[in-house]
Amino acid sequence: MGGRFVLYTDGASRGNPGLAAIGAALYRVDDGKLVLVGQVSDAIGRATNNVAEYEAVIAGLTAALPFEPDELWLRADSQLLIRQLEGRYRVKNPTLQELFTKARKLLRAMPSYRLEHVPREENVVADALANAALDR
Repeated sequence: MGGRFVLYTDGASRGNPGLAAIGAALYRVDDGKLVLVGQVSDAIGRATNNVAEYEAVIAGLTAALPFEPDELWLRADSQLLIRQLEGRYRVKNPTLQELFTKARKLLRAMPSYRLEHVPREENVVADALANAALDR
């Protein structure tokens, strides 16, 4: 298929650690408009918020692969996650290191990608998907 895609992701944890879930919304950019083409909304059991953030990215990128994006913009409201994926912050936690490695491998499968930290108000769909999974 190809083209440009935008992926919004969010992880949620009620307690830290606590019951956790992930949300991801994948959009294809069509004539300058975002068209929803896929979404993820899953409970992941007990986890920290940071683990949930990474799991959301991994699930979202995995969902994006079949679309064969020429370019993918990953947007998340976790500054820590984005800065770590950019290589600006170190990943010290062993569990996060493993998830970081998986996420980076998936990003490298994209011909072109961009990472963007967005305010929570711009990430409402992914946030709602994560919270809906927690509520189920």
